[in-house]
Amino acid sequence: MTDYHNMQGKEVLITGGVGFIGSNLARRLVMFGAKVTLVDSLIPLYGGNLHNIKDIKDQVTVNISDVRDPFAMAYLIQGKDYLFNLAGQTSHLDSMTNPQADIDINAAAQLSILEACRQHNQKIKIVFASTRQLYGKPEYLPVDEAHPIRPVDVNGINKLAGEWYHLLYNNVYGIRACALRLTNTYGPGMRVKDARQTFLGIWIRNIIEGKPILVFGDGLQLRDFNYVDDVVDALLMAALDAKADGQVFNLGSKEVVSLNQLAQMLSELRPESSYEIVPFPPERKVIDIGDYYSNYDKFQTALGWQPTIDLKQGLAASLGYYEKNSAYYWEP
Repeated sequence: MTDYHNMQGKEVLITGGVGFIGSNLARRLVMFGAKVTLVDSLIPLYGGNLHNIKDIKDQVTVNISDVRDPFAMAYLIQGKDYLFNLAGQTSHLDSMTNPQADIDINAAAQLSILEACRQHNQKIKIVFASTRQLYGKPEYLPVDEAHPIRPVDVNGINKLAGEWYHLLYNNVYGIRACALRLTNTYGPGMRVKDARQTFLGIWIRNIIEGKPILVFGDGLQLRDFNYVDDVVDALLMAALDAKADGQVFNLGSKEVVSLNQLAQMLSELRPESSYEIVPFPPERKVIDIGDYYSNYDKFQTALGWQPTIDLKQGLAASLGYYEKNSAYYWEP
């Protein structure tokens, strides 16, 4: 069993730290007595939102800078025990319309960060947030780490490059690094004003605003979801356990649902809400991967991780959070 209290007094850097997963991780680290520095560009297009850290703002150091700035990163990396490398461009659609920004953030900046570690702090341990998107359209289900890698968009290609840079620096330079391939992460703090982070955010916003949920395609696409607290557990386990070094692990859930079932579950939380099946927008259809759910046996066997928060519980908590805090996440 991982002892998270080993984080007490440790110097921790989180890129994308004012974003969705970063802020939830920061909250847990503060609870365990870590000294936490959050790096975030707060560029409106991405996920950073200062309301995410409202309750811990006096217990963390916030540095407003961009992971694309090699000088800032070289300075910030010094003296840190752990780096949770969560900053990224997450929109699959944006990666197709602005591929240069995607490669700058998801690939080039990752190499620059690793170079800073090689030059200034080779003892650091890095956990990189990768994505299931790099597998592309599944050949078989559930998808394990041996599945062929065939990204269907620019985002998947660049996230793969970022991931492999981390493994290379682990293998060649001994800078301890691992990667977690996240599936659909959701919960308080996720971006909900548009679909740049997850479609589930827009669904929750629509319910709160009294609009129908729009389900693209036939709604039969299967997906798995992880509540953010379970993902934070995974990140901490990977950071604290040497068995993770040099490895790639899938996250995932045994609870697999169709998008219709997911819309139904959300609607039942607010009986006056509804959902509609609508045709795919053409630009989304060409990068849709169909059914996807992960096999996370490798991670469970190696480190003992498994999700603990079921979908109904997580959806209720997420909806409740945005009903109270909607003013901080989108313009009414």
